[in-house]
Amino acid sequence: MSKRILIAALLLPILSGCSSLWTGGNYEKTRHGTSSSLVNYLYPNGAVPPEVGQGLPQLTLPLRVGIAFVPSNNRDDISATDKQALLEQVASAFRDRPYVQSIEAIPDIYMRSARGVQGMQQVAAMYDVDVMALVSYDQISFSAERDSAILYWTVVGALVVKGNSNEVQTMVDTAVFYPKTSKLLFRAPGTDHDQENATFMDKGRELRELRGRGFVDATNDMIVNLDAALDGFREAIENGERANVEWREGASGGGSLGLPLLALLLLAAITRDIFDRNYRRRQCV
Repeated sequence: MSKRILIAALLLPILSGCSSLWTGGNYEKTRHGTSSSLVNYLYPNGAVPPEVGQGLPQLTLPLRVGIAFVPSNNRDDISATDKQALLEQVASAFRDRPYVQSIEAIPDIYMRSARGVQGMQQVAAMYDVDVMALVSYDQISFSAERDSAILYWTVVGALVVKGNSNEVQTMVDTAVFYPKTSKLLFRAPGTDHDQENATFMDKGRELRELRGRGFVDATNDMIVNLDAALDGFREAIENGERANVEWREGASGGGSLGLPLLALLLLAAITRDIFDRNYRRRQCV
């Protein structure tokens, strides 16, 4: 066996697949972005935001909630199917909350034809909803050609392929407004950042996979934060913060807090107070 064959036999297990990476410091970045800007939707063409009163909004419980996607400002990379799935996840976070009566998914066509704060108010009035949950997103992807190379070992020798670095940053946000005064009640952002190296030949496929995965992971992060924000909002209105509330006449059923649940909450508060006093009495003894 010759020395050349022996060396190749020893190196083959190590070099099969991608084996070596030489990295230089020079990057040529190409940027691709897609977004549905909440600010540009509510205040198009540099419109001045209306003054929002300092008083608390008056909410009628249980709430009728409208959920919609903020229209994209450019080519939309999210399919209608993916949008529907994302809106369903947002709706699920609101569903079965005792202070939510109904959820309306508002089609894109109405959001595109009615921009600005006044447009949001018109859509809310059309669907007769008390609050609007507006879902927006922003995704920026970079593909950087580097002074690097990946060495592939093949049966016919070494193949050197220029390397690329794909990076995707994604943000998905749900902002809940009281349309009558355009007051922001609360918001829940979700973010994701991912980066992988790929060859020039795999750059497009790898970047598409990163974008798709970025939306999924950012949405999952947003849903966790939305659940927490909804819990915090419930506690706030129970404490008389963020909003004043009143009850719909004859409100009852699973979508309403109702008198039975209010009685249970009062009983729980009284029981907790008695427990605390007994506990403090025992501590003093």
